[in-house]
Amino acid sequence: MVREWDSRTAPSAEIESLLDTLNAVLAADLPEDPLWQNGSLREYQSETMPGERRISWVAEEPSTDGTPGPLVGHVNVLLLGDIGVVELFVHPKVRGSGLAHQMLAKAVRRTYDEGFSAIGVEVVGGTPAVKFYESLGFDREYVETRSVLKLSTVDWLAVGEMARGIGSGYRVEFFPGGPPDDLIEEYAIAKAAVREAENGDLDLRPSSYDPQRLRDSLACLHNRGMKPYIVLAIHEKTGAVAGLTEVVVPAQHPTRADQYDTIVVPDHRGYGIDRAIKSRMLFELRSAEPKLTDVQTWNALDNEPMLKVNAELGFQPDREWYEYGADVPALLHRLDPKT
Repeated sequence: MVREWDSRTAPSAEIESLLDTLNAVLAADLPEDPLWQNGSLREYQSETMPGERRISWVAEEPSTDGTPGPLVGHVNVLLLGDIGVVELFVHPKVRGSGLAHQMLAKAVRRTYDEGFSAIGVEVVGGTPAVKFYESLGFDREYVETRSVLKLSTVDWLAVGEMARGIGSGYRVEFFPGGPPDDLIEEYAIAKAAVREAENGDLDLRPSSYDPQRLRDSLACLHNRGMKPYIVLAIHEKTGAVAGLTEVVVPAQHPTRADQYDTIVVPDHRGYGIDRAIKSRMLFELRSAEPKLTDVQTWNALDNEPMLKVNAELGFQPDREWYEYGADVPALLHRLDPKT
């Protein structure tokens, strides 16, 4: 049975059942990844940015006595801007049963009813999801590489040299939890400086480019149980943020951190800022998060400068990650030809 679901009011047993299915999917598709924990999982599923909405459905395994069975599938659509972003997973034991098709139809129908004409999804390369979405007419719009750094393999002496290799006239500062409010505006200016670089990304995980949205974004991360760490390069003469790097440690998988944006403002490139701030971040994480074992990051295939920096730090390419997009009315017709 597929039914609409609200993680904010769901029984704790359903949250645990959802976690079991998610970890079964990870074990099948990404066996080297850490399993998730029930750390703020409810909040992770329910908290959104202002102006965004997440609508979810779950599938229950049929039971023989009429009582609710364990959850074997989950889909949600995040309605943001002018696109709906789908997340969908089903337990490996029910793959091939048509459940994923049925659940996706629910999400696409609601997206259509809400007036959205575009839908996107992030897909891990080398998993059954690739064939599933391509068979439904989703177009692959963007490709990036995930790389993973195992902290046990880091050459800390070399990383220390890189951390000190920044050009004169800059200082590097570390801010656990997020930058102070007096730097938020400069932080936003730095992000906006690279906003115009078009790379084909569908913007399924949009960055924030104005001060208030940055504040909202940081608050949303904390509410979802995700602790941000920020390292900034400050131009000493002007006080401008010349570069920044963001890492988030989620309560849901606290041994693996997620690298978010790393940005060097065009006017400040060529001074070793990217290496210095990413190296400084690793040292700070080693101290602040002693249980952390690795960091994962994603980069476009043509982002050669950042791929080179990551390789120097010890990141190893792991998987390709795809962004797929589809036209909602056309997709709805494929899922339900009677529509």
